Amino acid sequence: MDQRAVEIVDLSAINPAVLIAAIMVAAVPIILAAVGELVVEKAGVLNLGVEGMMIMGAVCGFATAIETQNAALGFVGGAFGAMMLSLVFGLLTQFMMTNQVATGLALTLFGLGLSSLIGHSYVGKLPPDLEKISFGPLADLPAVGRMFFQHDTLVYLSILIVGLVWAFLKFSRMGLILRAVGESHDAAHALGYRVIPIRLLAIMFGGAMAGLGGAYIALIRVPQWTDGITAGAGWIALAIVVFSSWKPWRILLGAYIFGGITVLQLNLQAAGVRIPVEYLSMSPYLLTILVLVIMSADRKRAALAAPASLGQIFHTTR
Repeated sequence: MDQRAVEIVDLSAINPAVLIAAIMVAAVPIILAAVGELVVEKAGVLNLGVEGMMIMGAVCGFATAIETQNAALGFVGGAFGAMMLSLVFGLLTQFMMTNQVATGLALTLFGLGLSSLIGHSYVGKLPPDLEKISFGPLADLPAVGRMFFQHDTLVYLSILIVGLVWAFLKFSRMGLILRAVGESHDAAHALGYRVIPIRLLAIMFGGAMAGLGGAYIALIRVPQWTDGITAGAGWIALAIVVFSSWKPWRILLGAYIFGGITVLQLNLQAAGVRIPVEYLSMSPYLLTILVLVIMSADRKRAALAAPASLGQIFHTTR
């Protein structure tokens, strides 16, 4: 009698502590890009060029780190490069009053092309390491130490940035002015606030955060340069802003969910789960679409959560 070998999937090979630690690392680029885009949208600007800014941050950060042999300067270079690209978007949409959706999409295409051109000479090179924060005995704790106390600086900085953005928007006078510009730019202008400079600063902040996220991918997560290295992380960040209902702390939840799906599908592949690799690879993006569909189902709730002037062009003579 023929006997067929039954392949058993060994899920015990997945270490929960290592899995959670990997999820925290995978979520960092999405957190940074999403919190930057949240501030931009709170100011009433819809920038769909997050993917382009992230990949420009990745190539600028990688190139800076290689040339200076300093990972910290690489992150500065990544943030600056993406911020300059976001400034192009800001000048086009705020001064030339181009369509924000079309300009954002063009920004992504431009960023993808320019990053490929710049990064061509850096293929195959390895960036310098970024030192991890030392927590002393805490890092040696069983399981907990591996999960929470053996990460690099950006993991903790990303959480701190979310907290600072929340405090800025909720408690500071400038945060209140920025939210007022996003809710009604005409009313804010009538009160004497300079709408366009405020929006430009928000756009530049969003670009810098996207650049930090892109640089983190190229320097820490995948320490090398390849074309399309961000692999749609910018689009996921955009979806998370909607998922979070424009609330900073919910961005953490959304980023860890999407980061968890990404890491889990890699672990399931390694464990030998009999699911085609293509289905596992596209699972984070399927989840993105599902979330957007669910959020769009309740149009009234989504409309109340979104800034009232989101995507609208402002003109002082209107």
